[in-house]
Amino acid sequence: MKNLSLKMDDTIFKETERITAKISKNRNRYINEAVQFYNLLQKRKLLSHQLQKESRIVREESMKVLAQFEKLQNED
Repeated sequence: MKNLSLKMDDTIFKETERITAKISKNRNRYINEAVQFYNLLQKRKLLSHQLQKESRIVREESMKVLAQFEKLQNED
């Protein structure tokens, strides 16, 4: 495990302390789980952006192919 020095806004710290006391979880475990969850969320967002980008590329190519097929059909 790595040690980490963290500066946290007072309001976030106080809320974290209230919640960890209510759920009987130590602060370190709670913050680790929160960061893990946030990392997962960010990975999903990155993947979503990548898929949207690739979808636009595929769509453009598909439209070009479709135009070529239509051109061939019109020649008949």
